[in-house]
Amino acid sequence: MFPPLKEQLDIITRGAAEIIRVEELEQKIARSIKSDTPLKIKLGCDPSRPDLHLGHSVVLRKLRQFQDLGHQAILIVGDFTGMIGDPSGRSKTRPPLTIEETRTNGQGYFEQATKILSSKKIQMLYNSEWLGKMSFADVIALGSKYTVARMLERDDFERRYEAKEPISIHEFLYPLAQAMDSVAIRADVELGGTDQKFNLLVGRDIQREYGIEPQVTLTMPILPGTDGVEKMSKSLDNYIGVNEPAREIFGKAMRIPDGLIFDYFLLTTDMRADDLAAIKNELADPLTNPSTVKRRLARTLVALYHSENEAANAEKEFNRMFKEKEAPEEIPEVALSAPEGKMGILQLLTDARLVGSKSEARRMVDQGAVSVDGVKINDQHAVVSIAGGIVLRVGKRGWCRIRQA
Repeated sequence: MFPPLKEQLDIITRGAAEIIRVEELEQKIARSIKSDTPLKIKLGCDPSRPDLHLGHSVVLRKLRQFQDLGHQAILIVGDFTGMIGDPSGRSKTRPPLTIEETRTNGQGYFEQATKILSSKKIQMLYNSEWLGKMSFADVIALGSKYTVARMLERDDFERRYEAKEPISIHEFLYPLAQAMDSVAIRADVELGGTDQKFNLLVGRDIQREYGIEPQVTLTMPILPGTDGVEKMSKSLDNYIGVNEPAREIFGKAMRIPDGLIFDYFLLTTDMRADDLAAIKNELADPLTNPSTVKRRLARTLVALYHSENEAANAEKEFNRMFKEKEAPEEIPEVALSAPEGKMGILQLLTDARLVGSKSEARRMVDQGAVSVDGVKINDQHAVVSIAGGIVLRVGKRGWCRIRQA
C-alpha cells in the first residue's frame, strides 16, 4: 500500500534542486499507486571513492525516502564505467581503475551506504553485467544516437574544448554508458547531484532512443564542506565521514558556519518538515544563539551514524576539550627517538604528524595554536624535552601524547 500521491510528492520534492519533469513524476507515481507496483529508483555509485561522507549522504537520504514510500532502490556500481573514469566536473581525465579495484570499492560503498539505506529494500547491480557484453558494433550503434555538439554542451567539456585542453574520445562514452544503465534496468527515476545533471539527461534521451519511457531526473544540491566554501571533499579536509568516530563527527559539525546550519539539517538528516520549519524560525530569531542549534545538529548527526548515547558522550567530550579546555580521554600516542630526549618544536610537530610540513608548523606556532602540557609555545626555535612524556596540542582538535622511544 503506497502513500497518497500528494504525500509522496511533498516528501520527494523536499530539498531537491531540480526535477525533470515534475508532471512526469506525478504520472509515474499515480500509475504506481494504481497498479500497486513500485517505481525503480536508480543511483549510480562511483567506485573510485569508497569512503562516504555527508556530501554523499545527501542523495542517499533522498533514495531512502523513496524506499520508505515503498519504491525499489537500485544501486548501480560502475565497475565497468569505473574503467573509463567519470570526467564530470574535472579539468582532466580521471585515472581509470581495474575491475578488481572497482569491485572492492563497490562493496565498501554498499556497506557504508546501508547505514542510510534499508538493506531489505535495495538491489545492487554491477554495470559490467550488460556493458561488458556489448560488441564494438553495439558501441557504434549507441554512439550514433548522440551528437558531438550535444556532448560539448556539457560544462566541463565546453570549458576544456575552449581552453584547447585534450578531451579523449573515451570520455564521451561515459555518459552514454551511464545512460545504458538506465536502459538495462528500465529506470523510472534517476538520482544524482547537480554536477550529474548532464549525464542523467543523456539517460532520458537514450532510453527514448531504445523505446523506453524516459526516466525522471532528480538532482540534489551539492553540500558545502565544513569550511562553508568548497564542496565537501576528503582532499580538502572539509568533510564529515559517515564512518568516523562519534566525537569526530560532533567536533567537525560544530565547525560548520552558522549560515549552513539549516541546510545541513535539511540535507543530511531525516528531520520532519514541521521540525525543519521550527528550526528555520528559531535561527531567524535574533535572540537565538546559533551555537545552541548547531549542537542539536551535531547530536543528531552522531545519533544517525552511531547512537543517542554516543551522541551525548560526544557532546561531553566536546565540552571537556573546548569549553573546559581539558584534554580528551583518549589521545593517540607516538613514540619518537630524540637525542638527549629533546627535540625542536617544528620537528616535533612534523614527526608527530600533527602538521603536514614545517612551513605549516611555523604558521601554527606563529598563530599561538601550539601548546606543550598546556603551555603555549610562541617560539619557532623552542626545544622541547620529551624524556618524561608530554601532551602536544595543535589548534582545537589536534592532540598527541609523545614519549621517548
